[in-house]
Amino acid sequence: MKIALLGYGKMGQVIERIALERGHEIVLKKDEFNTYDGLENANVAIDFSVPAAAIANISASFHANVPVVSGTTGWLAHYDEMIALCKEKNGGFISSSNFSLGVNLFFELNSYLAKIMAPYHSYKVAMEEIHHIHKLDAPSGTAITLAEGVLEHSNCSNWTMDASPKDNEIQIEAVRTGEVPGTHTVTYNSPIDAIEIKHTAHNREGFALGAVIAAEWLAGKHGVFTMKDVLNFN
Repeated sequence: MKIALLGYGKMGQVIERIALERGHEIVLKKDEFNTYDGLENANVAIDFSVPAAAIANISASFHANVPVVSGTTGWLAHYDEMIALCKEKNGGFISSSNFSLGVNLFFELNSYLAKIMAPYHSYKVAMEEIHHIHKLDAPSGTAITLAEGVLEHSNCSNWTMDASPKDNEIQIEAVRTGEVPGTHTVTYNSPIDAIEIKHTAHNREGFALGAVIAAEWLAGKHGVFTMKDVLNFN
């Protein structure tokens, strides 16, 4: 399979190594200094860039008739616009806040826990996410996805980063320190006890492997999909 890497930072380089190990070919390494020349030769594109570049990368892929896997977060204000373009061009698209297989299992666990906790109103849910100091968006896309999973099954109506959340809000605390790849904790606190689930990434390998697996699955397909489709959770 021929892959275009849209974004060639630390994540892009790990994705490149894993893709090559799995027998794929890299036909484009797009960064801020070069063009999209070669994108049209790809079977699939993988976008791990920055929020400001993601829209251009995704759009270029659809216009080149190349399905795209995007792991960039912080651009979702334009999500509906990209979905419309994907449908207009009969493209293929997977966007995820986190491609790690472990995190996607964590998403399912989080949703199930929220569902069984819903009747027990003495528990107040809160989240903490910890990432490296280079991460541009806060809270993380993964934390937002976790919050959405709770909102779907609870009486909460919103998430917030305020230090004093309202009763119907999920507080998310975002911490930026060192070179932490990503740690996410969901806690249900009551006056008498607490229930906590946690995912800790040890390195970037899991994110990169999941993105390559998603790209392998997406190649040749048309439509808008999620990691639930890739992992057959649906």
